[in-house]
Amino acid sequence: MQQPNRPFPAAPVGPDPSSRRPHRLTSRLARAGLAVLLAAGGLVAAQATGAQAVGAPVVSAQAAANPYERGPAPTNASIEAARGSYAVSQTTVSSLSVSGFGGGTVYYPTSTSDGTFGAVVISPGYTAYQSSIAWLGPRLASQGFVVFTIDTLTTLDQPDSRGRQLLAALDYLTQSSSVRTRIDSSRLGVMGHSMGGGGTLEAAKSRPSLQAAIPLTGWNLDTTWPEIKTPTLIVGADGDTIAPVATHSEPFYQSLPSTLDKAYLELRGATHFTPNSSNTTIAKYSISWLKRFIDNDTRYEQFLCPLPQASLTIAEYRGNCPHTS
Repeated sequence: MQQPNRPFPAAPVGPDPSSRRPHRLTSRLARAGLAVLLAAGGLVAAQATGAQAVGAPVVSAQAAANPYERGPAPTNASIEAARGSYAVSQTTVSSLSVSGFGGGTVYYPTSTSDGTFGAVVISPGYTAYQSSIAWLGPRLASQGFVVFTIDTLTTLDQPDSRGRQLLAALDYLTQSSSVRTRIDSSRLGVMGHSMGGGGTLEAAKSRPSLQAAIPLTGWNLDTTWPEIKTPTLIVGADGDTIAPVATHSEPFYQSLPSTLDKAYLELRGATHFTPNSSNTTIAKYSISWLKRFIDNDTRYEQFLCPLPQASLTIAEYRGNCPHTS
């Protein structure tokens, strides 16, 4: 940051010219005073441009502008890695201790030195249990999120019910759970697979304050979502025969408001059940989306804009860039 111009004090008036010794003394004092002022000015300028004393913490302009930024600067390697920079712990939540959903597992960064984190709840699909999406728990948590993979009340629950359960799980996580003090309750998101993906859209519709939503090969008979105000990444699979993209993921995406930050990722060589196993492409873009919109971390914008190109793992990617949220 450029140091603002600061006028130096007016030069001292010289002594009586009949006395040369006082004149020299005063001149020396003036020069010494000027040196002090210059040194002080240099110190202020150095501080303003990022110079610091040994051992003093470095505070970047971006970090100061975004207090939610967590973790080191991302790279392709870091977001494609099986684990991020945070060590992760987990705790089991019994279905007997909660209401409105079926319990689950909370994964969270062990460190508390960075303050609070954003949180994400993830629902499994029809007939499935949390074990089917468990790989996402530690993978996302190690990047700097509290992640709750849940079981639903029954494995046959429909998308509208799963949407309500996602929200009930978020409320438990932020209000009653043992990790509630680690969470910033203003920075929350939802994810889900299949009918859990359909439930993700239901949850985002019901609670516009959510910061991010990611349906994974989502299934829902309702294919129009113009009411959603939450930045949404739709993930489909080119080989999905249970929730074909032509009748599910694509209409979901197309119906979202044109003014919304949104994206459509279609996985290449994938099926409806691809999200049930560890998948680098799903992880990479889910992490980027959650970081960008839950943490408002624009360091991750580089992985979303310009739009990713078709590749061996991406059949198609659509979206609006640059993002505005």
